[in-house]
Parts: sequence; C-alpha cells; structure tokens
Amino acid sequence: MSDLQYPVGKFEIKPGTTHEERRALIESISQTPARLRAAIANLSMKQLDEPYRPGGWTVRQVVHHLADSHLNAYTRFKLALTEAEPTIRPYDENRWAMLEDGRHADPEISLALLDALHKRWVVLLCSVRPEDFARTLNHPEIGILSVDRLLQDYEWHGRHHVAHITSLRERKGW
Repeated sequence: MSDLQYPVGKFEIKPGTTHEERRALIESISQTPARLRAAIANLSMKQLDEPYRPGGWTVRQVVHHLADSHLNAYTRFKLALTEAEPTIRPYDENRWAMLEDGRHADPEISLALLDALHKRWVVLLCSVRPEDFARTLNHPEIGILSVDRLLQDYEWHGRHHVAHITSLRERKGW
C-alpha cells in the first residue's frame, strides 16, 4: 500500500540547495500542469471517478487538490517573501477534496487554473534572489519552513500526485 500512496517516495528535504538545483526544481514546477494534463488525457468519466488507491481520492479529486494546494503554495511563497516570518493558515485538504467542486467539477477547470497559476508562480520563483530562499514562514502544524524547503516540497508534491494517476493508469491498463 505504501508505494500506492507514495509512488515517487516520501518527501525528503535536501539541505544546501544550489542555484542549479533550484532552477531544475522551478523547471519541474513549470511542467506540472502539462504532466497532469497528459496523465488524465482521454480518461472517461468513470475513470476520473476511480480512486488511485483503496481509500484514496479519485483521479478527479487529485486534479482539484493540486489546484487547491498550489493556490495555497503560491500565497505562502508570496507571504514568506514579503513578510517577516508570517504564520500561515493550514487547511484540511481532505475536507476540501470532499466539497462539491472537488468531487464533481470538470477537471478542465482546475487544469486551466493550474496553467495560469504555474506560469505566474514560475515568474515569481525565477525572480527570487538567492538569499531570499532562506526566508521563512511558520506553519502551525509543521514549524518554521524556508522558501528553499517550500520549493522542494511543492516540486515533489506535483510529481507525487501526477504519479498517483499515472501509476493507476499503468495498473489498470488505461
């Protein structure tokens, strides 16, 4: 079950991120919407409503979750870059996924949102000065997080959820 839940492995922070590594992470973040779009291409309504693992979200919910999460991520980056160690507000991602828009909305809505959001986010990320990757925010449930940590985490997050869908497709022969 753990590889179904973590198909790319669990997130691990890499200390001492270099400029080149940051550029690669930003490039990966820029590709998340296209990877997600490719992952759900030509899926039927029934397939979109299939859980990626027993007890997990449906493919549709994963798509909408990425939009929800990355909207929050973009805001968190902006806060960390403009305020002195702001405390961010966590949210219950499972409850968000169970709302009507997460369970039933057309995935294209979130794909379009992610396309625009990631373009804007990448502009922001490419403008961050090297010293500003050390800026921090306070996540009440996790603790103090640097912009570097956020960059690594959200790059992993996109790959993690796209892999939920692509691994389901492989298992089902879709």
